[in-house]
Amino acid sequence: MSDYVIRATAYEGNVRGFACLTTDLMNEMQKRHHTWPIASAALGRVVSTGAMMGMMLKNDQDKITIQVQGDGPLGQIIVDVDGKGHVRGYVANPAVDLPKNAQGKLNVGGAVGKGTLNVVKDLGLKEPYRGSVKLVSGELGDDFTYYLTVSEQVPSSVGVGVLVAPDATILHSGGFIIQVMPGAEDSLIQELEQQIAHMPSVTRLLEKGDQPEDLLRRILGEDLNIMEKQSLSFQCHCSTDRVKGMLRSLGKEELKQLIREQGKAEVTCHFCNEIYQIPQEDLEKLLDEA
Repeated sequence: MSDYVIRATAYEGNVRGFACLTTDLMNEMQKRHHTWPIASAALGRVVSTGAMMGMMLKNDQDKITIQVQGDGPLGQIIVDVDGKGHVRGYVANPAVDLPKNAQGKLNVGGAVGKGTLNVVKDLGLKEPYRGSVKLVSGELGDDFTYYLTVSEQVPSSVGVGVLVAPDATILHSGGFIIQVMPGAEDSLIQELEQQIAHMPSVTRLLEKGDQPEDLLRRILGEDLNIMEKQSLSFQCHCSTDRVKGMLRSLGKEELKQLIREQGKAEVTCHFCNEIYQIPQEDLEKLLDEA
């Protein structure tokens, strides 16, 4: 089944839920970035959360950028999502391997390390909204729960998971976000906490065949109103014109040095690993325009 994200409400509008499937997205990113299992697991958790936070945007042209800046071997993780469900992302060091953690699982927390979780929302206003919190565990689900609850002041629970095959392909990737609206009874919050605490892991449920709707029903019950469903797809914004614009902005002296020393330019996009070759004749035109 193709990737998608849903938005739903329950308990007479006192709770809203989001859930997504991102397996195809993650297989596309794994192929492009050659991520090893720990990097795939970390990137996939951010991609799934980003896809669901993208569903919170009001307009198609709005955009959210998530940056996980940890001191672990993975380096930074960046994911971009827009209001149309277009997603792209990368991890700075995709080839990281660590021993399993105490639970016998991929040690995402150790690979991410300590640092900050930064979120930038471009909503078409003069200034983008920026939020930042310290990472609480580096396992990412906990960190996004903390971010949404503290920075955006909406009590939330985030569950995300990625199941990686021995050959490094992605078997399953997805997750959920549950948010309690202002005015909800404490007893409802406790009930939801109990439901989530006793749930199997996201990866186990996806492996059993659960879809996003099933994940939400397990927590919120059958009285679920699905308000919106949106397909998700990998899309990068890079292009030859953008690369030329970036080169033009280097200025005359740097362009002259580039022509003199290399005779061409080779630029790789971080987000999609596409390589752009700009020949000398094009560089000379850019020099005239700079």
